[in-house]
Order: sequence, then C-alpha cells, then structure tokens
Amino acid sequence: MIDPYCLAGHFIRLLDPETAHGLAIRALQAGLVPRPTTFESPALEQSVWGLPFTNPVGLAAGFDKNAQVVDLMLKQGFGFAEIGSVTPRPQAGNPRPRLFRLPSDKAVINRMGLNNDGIEAVASRLEARARKGIVGVNLGKNKDTEEAISDYREGMLRLAPLADYLVINVSSPNTPGLRALQGREPLQALLEAVLQARREVAAENPPPLLLKIAPDLGDEDKSDIAQVALATGIDGMIATNTTIERPQSLSDANTRESGGLSGQPLFEPSTRVLSEMYKLTAGKIPLIGVGGIASGADAYAKIRAGATLVQFYSAMVYHGPARVQIIKRDLAGLLAADGFSRVSQAIGADHS
Repeated sequence: MIDPYCLAGHFIRLLDPETAHGLAIRALQAGLVPRPTTFESPALEQSVWGLPFTNPVGLAAGFDKNAQVVDLMLKQGFGFAEIGSVTPRPQAGNPRPRLFRLPSDKAVINRMGLNNDGIEAVASRLEARARKGIVGVNLGKNKDTEEAISDYREGMLRLAPLADYLVINVSSPNTPGLRALQGREPLQALLEAVLQARREVAAENPPPLLLKIAPDLGDEDKSDIAQVALATGIDGMIATNTTIERPQSLSDANTRESGGLSGQPLFEPSTRVLSEMYKLTAGKIPLIGVGGIASGADAYAKIRAGATLVQFYSAMVYHGPARVQIIKRDLAGLLAADGFSRVSQAIGADHS
C-alpha cells in the first residue's frame, strides 16, 4: 500500500493502490529503497514484556502480510514490525478493487479480506530470518472456517516459536462475523483456547499474546473486553483496527467505498478507545496505539493517552517509510519539552 510516489520521488500516481503496494514490496526486495540515516535516542528506549525496544514506533500489520520484507522495514528505523494477518490456509481475499486512496482526507479504505499466503509460507520465511529485531505475528481466521478457535489455535501452535509476540485479530471489518468474536463469552473462550495452545508449544518463555480490537465498540463492549483481558491474563491489547464509520468531515469521492477506514480520520476515535481501555484496565497491561499516526505529536498523544507502544501504516501511503524518522525525532523533542527523560514516563500522563 506504499505508493511508488513516495518511494521514487514524485512518481506518477497512475497505478491503483494495490498494484503500487506490490511494486513497493518488490522495490524493497531489490534494494531500490535507500536505507535512511536513522534517528535514535536513549529517551525512546524501553523494555516491554522483557523485550528491548530501541524506540516505540512500530510498523502496523497489513503492510507486510507475508513476512517478505520485515527485516528491510526494521532497517528503515522502526522499533518493531508486525506481519499479517496470517490465516492457516492461503486466502485470496475479496475481489479487486479493494483498496482506495482518499488523498484529500489523508485516508485509506480497504476491504482486502485477509489476503495472505497462509501459515506455512509465512513460517518458512520467518524460519529463514536471523531473528534480529522485534517481529510480531498477527493471526486471523480463514473466511470459510466455521469454528474460529481452531484457526487461531493452529496459528499459535505453528508460529509461536517464530514470533516475538502474537496478536489475535478479531476486529477486521472485512471478514464476515469476525467482529462478533469480540463479545464477552466468545472472546473469553477464544483467548483461553489460544493461551492453552501457547502453553502446549511454548511453556518456557512464551511470546506475549495481544488482542486487537475495533474502534466501533459500545461502552458495554469495551468494559467486557477489558474484563476478559484482565481475567484471562493476556499480555496486552492493540487499539485499534480500522473503522466502518464515515465521519462527516470526509470529502473524497472514494468515501462511498465499503471497508475499513484508516489514516487521519481514524486518529480521534482510535485514541479515544485507547484512552478508555487504559482506564478500564487501570493501566495494568501494555497497550499499542494505532490509528491515524502521521507525526511525532500524534504518537505522543497516543502515549499520553495510555499507549506503551505505537504503530502506523497509512501515513506511509502519502509520506513514505522515511516518515518513521520524523516521528521518532519529533517525539523525542516533545518528551524533552515536557520534562520526560524516558518515553515510559509519559505513558498515560493524561490520566495522572
């Protein structure tokens, strides 16, 4: 989904977004994307789940679905990267076109449908890498699987030994019935089953298990999810996935397309859910804030709202992967301006 416009210096935007994204992946693999001079600061370092994060700015799931360029993206300066969503069997996803730019709104709409190469192809690529840098794996279910738990268990059993953390994705709006798994009873059953699978395959030093939630949740839903998260003992949550809502502020012609909306219009609602989940869990589990981040100020707002780590993706469509350097540099400056010597000191500062 990174546009070649961002990668090749004002390249003509005549290609559809999905084709452009495919070219971006190939450009990375061919070494055509220069490695930037990375900005690093001790103020951005922290240990989370016993993992050493050089900075809190990560690559969100969806860009590198199939673990094709994860190490190359880490070299762009991300503190961590998340691949997927990965389903047990290869999946073609929804019919094209299924990815749409909204340039006037700095947004993207997608209805990809969890297209990916499947667990075995992804596992083979992860097995071949040197395990340098923090890589998470986002797990999904196949569209035609009736018993969702079996798919998530299979993902955990196969990929837990290869991941630094895993994510249960029950919040994509583009797989029928998936978001229903966020209900209290189905969610508890799912998380307990996946945690049991983790014990079976990684009893010692198990990778952290996170839950990715939707921004389109009612108050009771959010309360239920927080209680289930604390009761089951999962290690964290990601707030949030894309939204099915369409704010009145949207002006682009592609607004009418169905699917999940990401980018700038998602910033406010996703940050609001993040803040609410921080309060509902009393800050007891780390949260990853994602949705609409395009600047250091955006990342800082997420952290002050309760995020331990942050992720972005859609901003690269309009600004390219070098955006991560700007975000890190400006975030360090904002921390210093407010008297924080470490990013960890700012987590949840708005709730103090």
